[in-house]
Amino acid sequence: MESRKLPKSYKIYLPLALAFVLLVLFLPRSTKFAYDYKKGSPWLYDDLVAQFDFPILKTEAELQEERRKADDMPIPYFRQDQKVATDCIKALRGSLESNMAASVSAAMTRIYERGVLSDAEYFNTEGQNEYDRTRVYVQKNKRINMLPAVEVYSVSSARSDLLHSLSATAQVDSILSVNGIYELIQPNLIFDAQLTNLIHQENRAEISPTKGVVSAGQTIVSNGEIVTAEIEQLLDSYKAELKTSLGYSDNNLIQVLGNIFLALALVLVMFFVVYFTNIKIFEQSNRFIYLLFIFILCAITSSLVHGLNPRFLYMVPFPLFAYYLLAFFRRQVIMPVYIVSLIPLLVFGQNGVELFVMNLVSGIVAIYIFNRFNTGLLQFLTALIVFCCQSFMWFTFRFIEGFNLYADYSYILYLLYASAISVAAYPLIYLFERIFNLISSSRLLQLADTNNKALREIADKAPGTFQHSLQLMNIADAAARSIDADVVLVRTAALYHDIGKVANPQCFVENETGGETYHTDLDFKESATEIIRHVTEGLALADKYKLPEVIKEFIASHHGTTQVGFFYTKFLNAGGDPAEVADFTYPGPRPMTKEQVIIMLCDTLEAASRSLKDHSPESISQLVDKIVDSKIEQGQINDADISMKELQAICSAVKTYLQQIYHARIEYPKQRKTRKKIKE
Repeated sequence: MESRKLPKSYKIYLPLALAFVLLVLFLPRSTKFAYDYKKGSPWLYDDLVAQFDFPILKTEAELQEERRKADDMPIPYFRQDQKVATDCIKALRGSLESNMAASVSAAMTRIYERGVLSDAEYFNTEGQNEYDRTRVYVQKNKRINMLPAVEVYSVSSARSDLLHSLSATAQVDSILSVNGIYELIQPNLIFDAQLTNLIHQENRAEISPTKGVVSAGQTIVSNGEIVTAEIEQLLDSYKAELKTSLGYSDNNLIQVLGNIFLALALVLVMFFVVYFTNIKIFEQSNRFIYLLFIFILCAITSSLVHGLNPRFLYMVPFPLFAYYLLAFFRRQVIMPVYIVSLIPLLVFGQNGVELFVMNLVSGIVAIYIFNRFNTGLLQFLTALIVFCCQSFMWFTFRFIEGFNLYADYSYILYLLYASAISVAAYPLIYLFERIFNLISSSRLLQLADTNNKALREIADKAPGTFQHSLQLMNIADAAARSIDADVVLVRTAALYHDIGKVANPQCFVENETGGETYHTDLDFKESATEIIRHVTEGLALADKYKLPEVIKEFIASHHGTTQVGFFYTKFLNAGGDPAEVADFTYPGPRPMTKEQVIIMLCDTLEAASRSLKDHSPESISQLVDKIVDSKIEQGQINDADISMKELQAICSAVKTYLQQIYHARIEYPKQRKTRKKIKE
């Protein structure tokens, strides 16, 4: 029976320590808001009142829109050229009488003070549509001002303003025209493309992330109020400010300590899950490390996605991690490991309870249906069923909150994405199988295909052995189902357990074709040696056909350390020395798992049942009890992880199966022949 002492090997605690370090590094380092909320759902808590002033953060969509506008419409930058105004004033003084020249000079000075653009630039006729024409930057005397575009002149509007400021009469207009005053008005604002782009980039970087302030004492949301997009924005802003106000940060020591304690708790739970469900996993380093790998992969994935956007946690196919475990482990181990892997969701995730329950329920369903729908196109059916379960649970939480017709149904789309990802990522199982040197159910099913090369060789060279293996497979199947053992593994092992007999098929009675037997000219020791050799030759053939290690363990252990009973008994009856028993003993090892025990018992029972002359239920029952008791007395199952209750269940299943295949047949009556009377 299994020991309950704590394992002492460093090969167990070193991976646990590494898992602990990875959890500490990747667990979220931000505080969780005390309230769970979702747009479109009612606020289930008391009225939330702001405890302090806080800015309203713009949404990412708003920031992107502002950046887009800034990108699309840079504000043009102009430098004011003072020389243009100076030259103009000098020119007009020699063109007009002194009184009128003073008035025109004053008007021109005012116009140039505001700035003049060319008509082409002012009316945007030079193809510069990418610039904002409602505002301009003007540099004057080393100072930069942003002005509405209407506050600067075009050449045309400057001439009109000059005429209007003097006296809008035909006489004045004629004087200005005749003396060439209008032509003196030239643009004094020079466009600078380089500075335009530079200022544009600086302004884009300085876009404010906020858009207002909520004052202390203001109600943010009331009990029962639907969380709209605006309220969600207020809550997000309040949550961010609350984190800052309370002094939390990504490197806060208290937060790190919390992560350390949580990581330690999760690792300890994982250790004791294995300890209480299947302590033998500790002895198989590759399986134990794979178990921790899937656990860490699940935790890190949820942490990274949470950091990216908590909403995206609905897109993570958590039941997929259960699939990765189902390929190599039994359900008794998988369920607690899967539940522990979901705990970070419960602790850190927004709507953590909802996410935890959704994935727990869908994961249980996935585990239940996995063996039925895990091949080919049926995987899409599995994904659809999981999606339906998650959607059902999502609506369940909406009903609990008080169903709102305008709830955010994008989460259903996220769940659909998760189902598609689970189908796409499922083939990673085959990569994990190679990396961790494991054997999956799919691989075992491929090995059990009787058309593969190794099994065809057994069928061709040792047909009697092949038929024995097929019969053993069916008996062992019934036994495995009776105690919830790994049925696929047992069936595959049954087909290969005697593969070594291919090397010398005539040495075994089931392959004899009549006439003189193989052992006629051999002494008892030589015969025993030839028979025992099928174990070592079986391991050699297993290497040739690259059979997985788990199948080789069945080949080595299916006889345990028992003796070749037929020849050993003859040896003793002929006066042989019992001390030479080693020459008649299989090398072992003895079975270590319940599946190996099933193959050992059923192998012996299948062969022994053929020699029975009486196949009555009583005779079969006595045979089964006798052989099982004999294996127990010889200590062949002392090292195996199996209980007496399970042995009794195996015995009962095998008895029922043997009774069914050896049940009495109906004796058909002979038809009496009748002679027709010949009429004379």
